[in-house]
Amino acid sequence: MEGERCAFFSWKYGHYFEFLSAKDFNIKVRCTLCVGEKVLSTFKNTTSNLKKHLESQHGTVKLTERVPPRGPKQRAVTSAGPTSPKQQKLDFGAKPVSDEELKKLVAQYIVEEMLPINTVDSPSFRAIIKKIPTSVNAKLPHRTTFTSYLEKEFTEMERNFVGAKKVTLNEIDFVSTTADFWTANNRSYMGVTLHWISRTTLERHKVALACRRIRGRHTYDVIGTEIENIHSSYGLLNKVVATVTDNGSNFVKAFQEESTPKDDDVTFSDLSEILSAENESDGQLSLPPHRRCASHTINIICTRDVEKHLTTNAESRSVYRSSTAKCTALWTKSSRSTLASETVEEISKRKLLIPTSTRWNSFFDAVKRIAEIPMGELNTLCTKLGLKCFKDQEYQFLHEYCMAMKPLTAALDILQGDCPYGTLLPTLEVLMQKTQAVKDDLSRMTAIQIRFAGVLDDKDALLAAASCPKFKLRWLRDAGRREQVKQLLTAECCTTAPLANNPASVPSATTSSSQGEMDFFTFEAEPEEETYSAEKEVMDYLMSGYDLQILHKFPSIKTIFLKYNAPTPSSAPVERLFSLGGLVLTPKRNRLSDKRFEKLLLMRYNHWFTHPTLLFPP
Repeated sequence: MEGERCAFFSWKYGHYFEFLSAKDFNIKVRCTLCVGEKVLSTFKNTTSNLKKHLESQHGTVKLTERVPPRGPKQRAVTSAGPTSPKQQKLDFGAKPVSDEELKKLVAQYIVEEMLPINTVDSPSFRAIIKKIPTSVNAKLPHRTTFTSYLEKEFTEMERNFVGAKKVTLNEIDFVSTTADFWTANNRSYMGVTLHWISRTTLERHKVALACRRIRGRHTYDVIGTEIENIHSSYGLLNKVVATVTDNGSNFVKAFQEESTPKDDDVTFSDLSEILSAENESDGQLSLPPHRRCASHTINIICTRDVEKHLTTNAESRSVYRSSTAKCTALWTKSSRSTLASETVEEISKRKLLIPTSTRWNSFFDAVKRIAEIPMGELNTLCTKLGLKCFKDQEYQFLHEYCMAMKPLTAALDILQGDCPYGTLLPTLEVLMQKTQAVKDDLSRMTAIQIRFAGVLDDKDALLAAASCPKFKLRWLRDAGRREQVKQLLTAECCTTAPLANNPASVPSATTSSSQGEMDFFTFEAEPEEETYSAEKEVMDYLMSGYDLQILHKFPSIKTIFLKYNAPTPSSAPVERLFSLGGLVLTPKRNRLSDKRFEKLLLMRYNHWFTHPTLLFPP
């Protein structure tokens, strides 16, 4: 109580000192601004000594007054200026929500969380909505009216594709698509996603175009017709540079049947016959070039090709089959018995991963999880579950298998990300080097070279990699091949050189003067403009940095980048569309119509209610 009556505790600059002790009429404090332990002494009823210390030792410091403990209206001020303005009073009252805002917020919640539309009829949900301050006429509609609102929003989203944003779509020169089939609840759907690179920001963008119900057999002609219909409905027939699908024979045949003829297979036709037969089409389709999903191909190597390679000789076949059989027994036991699952978690302090045929790398991840368990704990677990224990040779095989497969699985994860097509060849080159560096039986496997034989020397893939600033030609170790790709890039630059560099392509101005009149005038010869040099642009590009934005300095290489890197090396984007579809088309919603399912799924994938401007950004 004596300390509380001390002048120091109510002093406006007292927070720059730390109180130490009090004795009789004096107190001791420590200055927090001084370096070290600077202890000062002053009388209890005055702070003059402390004030002199601040003026002499800390005169250059801008001191701030402490807000006194009483008087909440007082404000802290500085010793060098007037009192700061009063703080604005915070308004915690929520503004009323309009009828349109309310419907949009509820639609965002329903679509983004993939909830049934009849959620708006739920009494508990409507009770929550009633607590939101709304305008006079704002009212949450019931299911029928709300469904009509979602239909209108989907029409608006489609209008962004082919209507109001058509100018923006026309400005995109090169796009690519991914396509695949998906089956759920005894229904089959074809999904298609669209991908392109912004010319201004060089960022990748994607949207979902369709997830349409397909009835009957999935034959190559059905696939080709449906893909062409989806492309033509959005005006993309002449813009799609490639379509990426998996390695299914029906997809491969659909694009092979529509492959373009060779340059020397030239035929001449009568124009009148072509025009007269326009309405009598013979079923000829117009499909873009086909690209096989690289991630799916690597997954085939990791499963089928590796199994075939390991079963070629008796020694590796025996240990491979015995070890995988014991792993399969563990997976089966833990997935079918809750008691076994609890035993696994109790002994190994983790849960086992169960491989699935539809998820890439799932077998490797499942084997790796078992190999991470110490052998003693693993055999203890097998004994408690009544399974055969692992031998030393089998346990060692699991570790060697994980070590050999790690480069393949790492490459698969890279390629199934949101990366340009130019990532494919550098990834494969590094993958083959890392696979050969592993000194085991799998290093002699040539499945990568065989599976990707048509890609390793593909012109489009080489140009895509060379036009990526982060790769350029650095991924090529052979000097001869590096020079070959450099010449290929130079030749492509000559083909895609900007029209501004070609004087012959500039149209002449319209004039009413006759040629004879112009011959009368005599002018000095105009200086010739510097001609475009593809070799110089390529050399400057190769000597520049590795940032993506340097492409703005090289217009021809930028055009090559936009064209050949529009595709993705993997069909993972459309697989992610199906993953969302499984959350929308649940067994409890099996009465959802195909059209409404497609609309809800596309609005969710494209984030129409949260980021509508991302569909076609400026």
